[in-house]
Amino acid sequence: MPMLSLVNRTLATLCLGVAPAMAQNHQGDVTDVRVIRRFEQHPGSALLWEPYIAAWKPKHLVAAFGAGIPGKTDMGDILASVSTDDGDTWSDPVPVFNHRERQGAIQFAYANAILYHPPGQDVIWCYGMRCPMNYRHSEDSQLVGAYSADGGRSWIQVELSMGYTGPLIVVAGLHQVMDNGQVRYLLPAHRNTRRNDPRGTRDQFILTSTSLLEWTLAGFIPQPESGPPVFLHEGGLAPGDAPGELKLVMRSADYVDERKMTDPPRAYSSVSKDNGRTWSPARAEPDLWNAKSKGFYTRSGGTELYIYNDDVAGVRKSLRYKTKPAGGSWSAEKTFYDAGIKNSYPSLIEVTPGDFRAVWDSGTKDRTRTHIQFGKFRLPTTP
Repeated sequence: MPMLSLVNRTLATLCLGVAPAMAQNHQGDVTDVRVIRRFEQHPGSALLWEPYIAAWKPKHLVAAFGAGIPGKTDMGDILASVSTDDGDTWSDPVPVFNHRERQGAIQFAYANAILYHPPGQDVIWCYGMRCPMNYRHSEDSQLVGAYSADGGRSWIQVELSMGYTGPLIVVAGLHQVMDNGQVRYLLPAHRNTRRNDPRGTRDQFILTSTSLLEWTLAGFIPQPESGPPVFLHEGGLAPGDAPGELKLVMRSADYVDERKMTDPPRAYSSVSKDNGRTWSPARAEPDLWNAKSKGFYTRSGGTELYIYNDDVAGVRKSLRYKTKPAGGSWSAEKTFYDAGIKNSYPSLIEVTPGDFRAVWDSGTKDRTRTHIQFGKFRLPTTP
């Protein structure tokens, strides 16, 4: 009977177009690692990158990720895969945003999927960025959205109403707050118009919405009070240390030359006490390394969690993490995932207190972003 069950499960898996792709041996505290998708499964694609994850129901997970266009830095399609067995197997992906579909006379490419399941609602939102196909990269994009009412199996695109109309980049997830008795959603974003315009800017800011359809500007993050300006971007939002506070922990780089790290390489943080409208001047987090790569930041109960690449800028190999209990200090560095290959852009969702599901993009020893990985992570009970 056990052998028959195994055969039946294998046949069912093949019929559904899913595969329990096992990952290579690794070190670290993430467990049950699976490969969601490999770029060889997408003929004509140059890379798979920047995944995000959401929970639809218990054990029903949705992962969205990008499939890159050759010749573009970070532009392509956004796809979504579904797991109904808590990440053990994953369906073939369906398109959320397809660069081959024209919008009138304009053809867009897409990047940076962000999934969000609003509490108490039977829809999952996928936000991302779109930019005209003739652009070389996605630094000057617009916000785009789609929703799924069937757990990620199909998607309906919507045209968002934007009070903020400038270029933007989004990477980190949404955060819900109560504002004078009204639900309000906050979305970190930044702009990097300086890359193509010497009079452009590099600013981190917060968008806000009460409907998830209409987005306006809530406020900008001020530069540090002393020292040179910093390229603050890709910040992650979580509750702050005090009731009613919000804390934003941001990736950093040199403001003038974005190819350089800050000295020393550190994440920066800012605090808001009015639901994202105004923010304290950014300050370096002396215990949090950041070498020009997205870090994941959240708070579970009273414990802060920060996951990051430990390598120098441009290498992005091992993923490490630190925790900080309420009123305490940041822990020593611990290993999240290390397999001797390139990894980047971790995103996690908390399914029960202290219990997370994670996705990130991985490569080989010599190449970045060849596959999307999934794993389970439980917050340590001691720092």
